[in-house]
Amino acid sequence: MKKTLLILALLFLSIGTQAQENVDFSKKKDIISPEINADNTVTFRLDAKNAKEVKVQGDCVPEGGLLTKGEDGIWSFTTKKLNPELYSYSFFVDGVKAFDPNNAFLIRDVSTVVNVFLVGGGKADLYKVTDVPHGTVAKRWYTSPKLETTRRLTVYTPAGYENSKQKYPVLYLMHGAGGDENAWMELGRNVQIMDNLIAQGKAKPMIVVMTNGNADQTATPGESSEGFVKPIFMRPATFSGRTEAAFGDIIQFIESNYRVKKEKASRAIAGLSMGGMHSLVISANYPNTFDYVGVFSSAMLQPKDSQAAVYRDFTNKLKAQRDNGFKLYWIGIGNSDFLFERSNEYRKLLDSLQIKYEYHETTGGHTWSNWRDYLSEFAPLLFQK
Repeated sequence: MKKTLLILALLFLSIGTQAQENVDFSKKKDIISPEINADNTVTFRLDAKNAKEVKVQGDCVPEGGLLTKGEDGIWSFTTKKLNPELYSYSFFVDGVKAFDPNNAFLIRDVSTVVNVFLVGGGKADLYKVTDVPHGTVAKRWYTSPKLETTRRLTVYTPAGYENSKQKYPVLYLMHGAGGDENAWMELGRNVQIMDNLIAQGKAKPMIVVMTNGNADQTATPGESSEGFVKPIFMRPATFSGRTEAAFGDIIQFIESNYRVKKEKASRAIAGLSMGGMHSLVISANYPNTFDYVGVFSSAMLQPKDSQAAVYRDFTNKLKAQRDNGFKLYWIGIGNSDFLFERSNEYRKLLDSLQIKYEYHETTGGHTWSNWRDYLSEFAPLLFQK
């Protein structure tokens, strides 16, 4: 009996050791980084005693910040007061990029991985997980006959969906180049934004479908049969028109598997950058399908020599969309966005066709900070009329 107990004890000790193999049980001084101070400045710290130079770079420190080495060998830097926002950053130690070892929170954007932190208050409170009823997120595989493959999308259903018999309107939400069906959920904080807006009574309860807009990709890198390939910014099929042409397969899957309202007045489509182009192209090619269109930091972006059918005769498609009518065509872009002039050109085309739209020009560029703002403004306008 004693022998058996000894064997069991050794077994549990072995399992425990393996389970905790990445845990540091030493009595090293705990380093807090980043530390959000009471005045909304943020202090970064890094233990790099042998380093000659340490910098921090990110949207919280646009010009970069040079850390100062203390007597204990800990480098530190404090930002100026920051506005409420989700921020990203990286360290550079003697010119080599490094993660903050004291911050476990990282996000991938295309192939770049950065640390993140949240300065709360104001609009950033929408990005928090708060004590409100929460929706459900599911990653669903569906068959796309037009693309001849099985693909994945992410579906947000609002709080109460599972216990309700009611039918819901749907927002189809598209990512930008280099993104995938995870982008709006992870980088865009869509789930937190929708939970909070709905709980506050500012947005109607709705289903949000976050699609993968890369026609030659079945799911986010590392989560499909393609394996652990490096994500790239522009996929070969980006301007093939296949994503737009096959969008009906997504609508068919959602309307066959979820309790949704199937009329035009209960469908919205929106996206950022490439996804904004997808949204305006899809809504024009399906002129009697969407009553709400959101174009974030985008315009007609495909190469002029593109031969895809969805891009051809586009002016007449816009006229058909105008004649069929819609409730809201919403355009948002930052005044320093590299697509600002392209957006202006697209608005001139809409003006020439007497297509009404709401235009929101903000500061800033081609950033998630703007796109989270646009979603937060756009979502409350949906399905209200």
